[in-house]
Amino acid sequence: MAKGRLRRRLAAIDSNLTSRPDAALVDVLRIPEPFVSPARKIIMRVLYALGALFAAVLIVYADRYGYRDNDSAPDANNPLSFLDCLYYATVSLSTTGYGDITPYSDTARLVNVIVITPLRVAFLIVLIGTTVETLTTQSRQALKIQRWRNKVRNHTVVVGYGTKGRTAVAAMVGDEVSPADIVVVDESAAALERAKGAGLVTVHGDATNSGVLRLAGAQHAKSIIVAADNDASAVLVTLTARELAPKAKIIAAVRESDNLHLLKQSGADSTVVSSETAGRLLGIATQTPSVVEMMEDLLTPDAGFAIAEREVTPKEEGGSPRHLHDIVLGVVRDGRLVRVDAPEVDALEAGDRLLYIRSADAER
Repeated sequence: MAKGRLRRRLAAIDSNLTSRPDAALVDVLRIPEPFVSPARKIIMRVLYALGALFAAVLIVYADRYGYRDNDSAPDANNPLSFLDCLYYATVSLSTTGYGDITPYSDTARLVNVIVITPLRVAFLIVLIGTTVETLTTQSRQALKIQRWRNKVRNHTVVVGYGTKGRTAVAAMVGDEVSPADIVVVDESAAALERAKGAGLVTVHGDATNSGVLRLAGAQHAKSIIVAADNDASAVLVTLTARELAPKAKIIAAVRESDNLHLLKQSGADSTVVSSETAGRLLGIATQTPSVVEMMEDLLTPDAGFAIAEREVTPKEEGGSPRHLHDIVLGVVRDGRLVRVDAPEVDALEAGDRLLYIRSADAER
């Protein structure tokens, strides 16, 4: 009954973000873009302007018999020259128009094209460049959000980008998970800026709100990591995430072991008690500090030794995991982890997965 009331409460506070237009989500959902230097942006704008200018010149030149110079009598056998066409296109695109004083000699017109026009283009870039860039940036970001929401599948959602969340992301990236496949949800703007700097997709909002998790694509996620700041939020986020993603693997962290059963009841597949784990390592370090160093090495996937998981090969079926070349720590059978010395896994079966120690340096 209590669980049902909590679900109804979560549904009631859903702000229905997913029904909002993509342009209205620019400040909530941020997709990282590659850095482009300001100098390159200006150069690209100048090249675009020159491209438009020469396109207009070619069009005018192709129809040069339809134009005439007011300073000379119309003559079908004496059409506009290429320089005339270039001049006409230049004053037209720069919105200069025609006045009482106009250059009529070839030298004056050439100077107008080479010197005056670049100055006009530079002026237009300075005058309207910032406004145009702002509008195009918002439109481009809205288009990217639309495309991303349509295709995002089998990604990882990380709720909370504090110490635990950042470390979890670093471990995944070190284990060759693409940053583009990780979405960070947090209420802290500073934390989201750090995540954005790491190349991660970010969503600003409270993850206990199902609308925020939907915006992060939790319903299509392969796994969801809950690294909230407090245990109450972790339980609510886990419950909301399980409602949206029944098949996703949810890994949640709590500070106190007393709240562990609440995470299990809320639908977490794996749980980590951060305070007790840190306390055990501190206690071990007083007697055998080298063990803590080895544990840290095993938990760092991009250097030294690391714990990994793989499927049993056909040649290994029927054999004992203790006799393999790899150092096997356990066997995952039917979704359950069994210690390597347990009698039930003395003979490996098809579909088993091995939890073993690999050398990251050797593989690299």
